[in-house]
Amino acid sequence: MTTPVHGSPLPADKHLLPALTDPAEHAAYIRARDPGADLATSPGVLLLYQSSLAAYAARRTGTLPLVRWVSADLHRTAEGVVLCSGFGRGAPAAGLIVEQLIALGARAIVTIGTAATLTDTLHPGNLVICQDALRGEGLSHHYLPPGRYADPDLALTDRLEATATAMGADPRRGRAWTTDALYRESAAEVRQYVGEEAVVADMEAAGVLAVTRYRQVPAAAAFVVADSLVSRAPRTNAPQTGESLRLLLGAATRALADRFEPAERQGPHPA
Repeated sequence: MTTPVHGSPLPADKHLLPALTDPAEHAAYIRARDPGADLATSPGVLLLYQSSLAAYAARRTGTLPLVRWVSADLHRTAEGVVLCSGFGRGAPAAGLIVEQLIALGARAIVTIGTAATLTDTLHPGNLVICQDALRGEGLSHHYLPPGRYADPDLALTDRLEATATAMGADPRRGRAWTTDALYRESAAEVRQYVGEEAVVADMEAAGVLAVTRYRQVPAAAAFVVADSLVSRAPRTNAPQTGESLRLLLGAATRALADRFEPAERQGPHPA
């Protein structure tokens, strides 16, 4: 019998235990209905949490909707990158979708969304590239050995930062604190994680990075600051946040597309 770690119900070697279920089962089910269901011909998948971003991409660049191969909405850009949206928020929702995407052949994952700043040096609209993520959610502990941080792929992260900078942004590389409990964030936690150099709080990064690390698929994460856990005030629709999200969408799409030669950019077929 395995022993739980630090009072957790999870056994210390949970990340090593074989699973009863396999995302390959989902892929086989989908391919039985649609033999062409394949994401391996795409440079990568971009996870979006704001439906307005997917609508913006469709309106401005003419994305093509794809067959519903996963429990989310999929659209292909002109560069072949697949945009994935409409699956909810939080690490469990994102992790489930990432498993399905990888089982269907996704070659890389970038997750972008909003976050709350933990420092008064960041403001609405500022862009943060994820250096690593504090594992304050539960999902990552099912995938990785016990530890505090989940790491992105360095090469993809560097490419994302360089692309955003080339497009006129001034991104900051920093640590995120990922938590599932949006309405249980506390001042004590903010003080503790700021002491560990965290600069933003989000709900998905650690989970996405844990799943992709386990499945050996490169991934990166980036955020646009939308509100603050330092100077709490009712959130407003700051125009800078939307503008930065749209810039980040373009930068992430380009960063994924540029990983491969043009001859490889054959997006999955539209519905």
